Amino acid sequence: MALITREYARDHLIHLLVLAALAIYPAVYHVLTNGGAPTGMVALLPRVETMVAVLYFGLFAMSFDFISGYTGYLSFGHAAFYGTGAYFVVLVANGKVPLLAPETPFIWLLVLAGVLAAVLALVIGTFSFRLTGVYFAMITLGFAQVLYVFMRDWEYLGANPRDGIAVTGLTEGFRIGVPGVDSLSVAIGQLAGEPIDLFGSTLGASTVSYYAVGLVVVVCYIAMQRIIHSPFGRVMIAIRENEARARAIGYNTFYYKLGAFSMSAFFAGVAGGLFAGFRRSVTPENGYYFLVTGDALLASIIGGFGTLAGPLYGRLFDEGLREFLSKSGSGGGLLVFLRDSLGHPAMETVVIGGMTVGELVETFLNGHAPLYVGIVFVLFVLYVPNGMVGTVRDRLGGTCAKQLPAWLSDRLTAIVTAIRERVSGVRH
Repeated sequence: MALITREYARDHLIHLLVLAALAIYPAVYHVLTNGGAPTGMVALLPRVETMVAVLYFGLFAMSFDFISGYTGYLSFGHAAFYGTGAYFVVLVANGKVPLLAPETPFIWLLVLAGVLAAVLALVIGTFSFRLTGVYFAMITLGFAQVLYVFMRDWEYLGANPRDGIAVTGLTEGFRIGVPGVDSLSVAIGQLAGEPIDLFGSTLGASTVSYYAVGLVVVVCYIAMQRIIHSPFGRVMIAIRENEARARAIGYNTFYYKLGAFSMSAFFAGVAGGLFAGFRRSVTPENGYYFLVTGDALLASIIGGFGTLAGPLYGRLFDEGLREFLSKSGSGGGLLVFLRDSLGHPAMETVVIGGMTVGELVETFLNGHAPLYVGIVFVLFVLYVPNGMVGTVRDRLGGTCAKQLPAWLSDRLTAIVTAIRERVSGVRH
């Protein structure tokens, strides 16, 4: 038992380190931004509020990778499930869903949002999985666009459904925790979140939302990991590698694909519910539009297809770069970094064609994050096709969780041996 426990801990060391890093991030960010840390370091750190968005959208990107990265079927219409979860939560909160009261615990709303998205996936998948390749991708995109147009013009949502809907039925934030136990639940949200006192310190609304949303994301990630490492997950990978061979050995690949599709939709629906719970609003553009799936695809390519955790890191990279190059320089950013580093006189120095350094930054760098994210995307496709996590896996010769501890142990052993040899040589 001790051996199993030790081996299990070693195999999950990286997961524990990542969780620890995420857990201390708000405290580190607060210390660095208020303790006189180097400007360059602070400029590269996303705000805690941005990290909340990274978490819930990262869950959506992971759900996209769950079906696309592990079965090889690109779901270009995956936003249909994200938007369904988001709209469901807001509609229930506004009392527009029969049989469900606006005061329904948020945790149950997340589960129901996932179930509703999974049922929708069963309907879409029944038709879509009769096709393969680009045809499958296009038909899922078509279904998502149908839902996008429908929600944009559905008058039941309000007077201006094109502008989306906001939560009007609840005055306090959605609560994540144990339903019915206020002491074990916390409110989340940009506008309705609440600070809490913990061990003599006050955690702001954004920090509380970060931990609460992060807890849901971690639980969903563990669930997806367990599915992938189950016999069902092995069939998913077999379909990706050679579907004809999987069918030849007796697997009904249609039902396995449909099951995987509905599972991925469930987690996408939960992600959409978290998005709506935090933002307290949703529009057709940030719920059902095809570019929502495009952002998940971007995160998956940067982070690594078929890695599950990779899309989360890819989204973090994407959001961090966008915030760094934001026009306002909020949360640090390039503009604030250059002003603090170069000073006002340097920013006003004329360099080219009568333009100052500050004007050059405004023209070519600051506020053009989508352009540079696009360039990074192209570079990743050309030179890092397996993404960040996938490339590390290739270098290590296996998954990061299993191979990185051994790699670090070997390097540490080599360093200790070299030090001992040097010390021994000095003595002699």
